[in-house]
Amino acid sequence: MELRALRYFVTVADELHFGRAADRLHIAQPAVSRQIARLERELGERLFDRSPRRVRLTAAGHRVLVAAREALAAADRVRGAAAGPAGAMRIGTAAGVTARLERGIDALRAQSPAFDVVLVDLPSDARLNAVRQGEIDLALARGVETAPGVRVLPAWTEALHAVVSTRHPAAGRAEVRVAELAGGDLRTPEPAVLAVLLEAGGAVRPGRPAGTVQDTLVEVGSDPRAWTVLTADQVAEIRSTRVSTIPLAPRTTVTGSVVVPHDLPHTCAAATRTAFGD
Repeated sequence: MELRALRYFVTVADELHFGRAADRLHIAQPAVSRQIARLERELGERLFDRSPRRVRLTAAGHRVLVAAREALAAADRVRGAAAGPAGAMRIGTAAGVTARLERGIDALRAQSPAFDVVLVDLPSDARLNAVRQGEIDLALARGVETAPGVRVLPAWTEALHAVVSTRHPAAGRAEVRVAELAGGDLRTPEPAVLAVLLEAGGAVRPGRPAGTVQDTLVEVGSDPRAWTVLTADQVAEIRSTRVSTIPLAPRTTVTGSVVVPHDLPHTCAAATRTAFGD
């Protein structure tokens, strides 16, 4: 019997709806149905009564649900034991959050015994999926409002800044409007930042996608027509002397969130949100 099948069963039992369960698990609904059918065959019992209007647990389903939760909890304890006495917190990171990570980890360690930290660098979508699948314990993300199978906790806001070469006409100004930069060569920022710019009415035409932050700074610093947009946390980590950062006018912000498993207890979720928030 696979733990995956038990996890699918528990999710369907929580939702009492195969479609919603599939969304939470981030897989196709037929895959959920196949796993449940295989589990029922293996146990020799029907676990759900299905009708076009509703899904209900059978008496056997209720009994299996209790045991399945215990089995999954035991598996989690085994994984925790394998990580060592103090365990390990696996955190999915975003670009430009070094100071926030350091503050958050220190805040959590002030409340709990020492633990190891494993930082995992993944693209935004992969980060969310890793939390959903239990591969990491939490993730920091920008511009995410909701996502299936996880809990998104808004924790901070960051002002957006234009980044231009020190030879750009706007370099050194106290603020700049996006419209004043729109004719230049935009190195398209991360999707969350671009979405905020477009929503705020910025007349921007996405150009060549930016690479890493450091590579983008080198490109912008070398071209007086180029520009990009970074968050305040990213700006704080800039060491290049060839670029100038300028707050956008009107002030434009992006929301940062802590993403945690859907079933994380409320008190733990709240403490995590506070640790990494403003």
